[in-house]
Amino acid sequence: MKSRILALILAALMTAALCGCGGGESAQGDTRSETAEAETAAPAETDTAEETTGSTGEPVYGGEITVGIAAELDSSLDPHVSSSLAGTREVLFNIFEGLVKPDTEGNLIPAVAESYTVNETADVYTFTLREGVKFHNGETVTVGDIVYSLTRAAGLDTGEPLMTTLSGIASVEATDDSTAVVTLSAPDTEFLAYMTAAIIPEGNDPDEELIGTGPFKFVSRTVQENVVIEKFEDYWGEEPYLDKVTFQVIEDSQTMVMSLQSGAIDLAAHLDASQAAELSGLTVLEGSMNLVQALYLNNAVEPFDNILVRQALSYAIDKYEIIDLAGDGYGTALGSSMYPAFSKYFDDSLTDYYETDIEKAKELLAEAGYADGFTFSIAVVPSYTPHVNAAQVIVEQLKQIGVTVEIEQMDASTWYSDVYQGRDFQATINGFDASTLTASAMLSRFTSDSAKNFISFYNDEYDAAYAEAVATVDEATQIDLFKQCQTILTQQAANVYIQDLAEFVVMQTNVGGYEFYPLYVMDMSTVYLIG
Repeated sequence: MKSRILALILAALMTAALCGCGGGESAQGDTRSETAEAETAAPAETDTAEETTGSTGEPVYGGEITVGIAAELDSSLDPHVSSSLAGTREVLFNIFEGLVKPDTEGNLIPAVAESYTVNETADVYTFTLREGVKFHNGETVTVGDIVYSLTRAAGLDTGEPLMTTLSGIASVEATDDSTAVVTLSAPDTEFLAYMTAAIIPEGNDPDEELIGTGPFKFVSRTVQENVVIEKFEDYWGEEPYLDKVTFQVIEDSQTMVMSLQSGAIDLAAHLDASQAAELSGLTVLEGSMNLVQALYLNNAVEPFDNILVRQALSYAIDKYEIIDLAGDGYGTALGSSMYPAFSKYFDDSLTDYYETDIEKAKELLAEAGYADGFTFSIAVVPSYTPHVNAAQVIVEQLKQIGVTVEIEQMDASTWYSDVYQGRDFQATINGFDASTLTASAMLSRFTSDSAKNFISFYNDEYDAAYAEAVATVDEATQIDLFKQCQTILTQQAANVYIQDLAEFVVMQTNVGGYEFYPLYVMDMSTVYLIG
């Protein structure tokens, strides 16, 4: 760890730089960073849901709550269209279900399907429909609805998949009134995770009417304000406690904190340690955001088209200092594009592949032709506070190697259109999670032909290892190949990896039952008011 004196200097510089900047909390570990030691204070009143329930009463059915969310949702809430904003998936998780769904342990459990089988070559998946599942319009789910939903999402009728994860589907057929058979064009042992894709009524257009099978049904949306959902009385599974949930858009971080403290909202997730520490008399839960926060570099533009420059930044940026200063010591350091919740795929040996070495960084810059440094910009969304805070620390760290950083703030929609889709950027700080419980969900975006490869990382060795990983049916071989992919990303310094952010969920003391998932979802069916 850097000396405490240096930490205090950087903290002061960061505070001065942040003064006057608005912004809400990010839409993005389980343990404190070892670098934090006893220097950082823990958030006030950290309890577990179990302790809260036991000390103040029992959960009751009924009532409503307001949940603060830090950013507006996508313009379309079509569950088959890739979400640009993770918060969209949080809300839709409560409305839509697939043939299977994740649980809090990361297991895939039957949902609209009662059971499933997979053949030995992992290219035919057979699903048996759960009897009596109802859509929110009162209609009973049929095998025809399954065929329609998967055909639509996979683009089998148009040739253009709405969900790229389903592009490997060759056919979807109903073999009888309760059985749907999905045949793949190639073996895929991870395919089951993609069957979380929403099942919707045959002929339904979600842009006209949102109809799912989840524990809550869609009621209304007011753009830039809120989304309202209500309990679905005919839900096939366990009855949710709450009658109504309003997701309130609050893009300013300080407003979010004040709304919690005043009782204007009942719950907010994805707060950072400093925000949680500002609050008193509330229940605070600590978990992991399950994402990869990094300084993502555009490998196709100068100077980041030079591996020596990318490696120089990797040596100059101290991820532990970022965790200490920007996260009050909370977070889990990462060294590649995988986070610890993917336990069998996660390679902790890469975490410290680039140990902070300022002289090494200067040598690499000189070798690359940038002995006098250079200037570049980092694009950030101001409502994602942890990313802005990390950028402020990086500004100071890179001054040590003569590199000047300018922070460019933009709203989430502009970031998505210009940075993510348009690839018009030099660097950006963001956090990427897995939409499904698969290693490929984290690593597919770096293949040369991926539409999600917004950093323009092109590497033949990576492409070959990834293709072999998704094609094999041997689990041990697949794990090794996915780890090889991570190693290539690290050695090539595709990005400067920072951390899996800690997240804090804050609730009023009469609210309980919140559960963390290894994916970026918010399950309101378990949340309740305490009697």
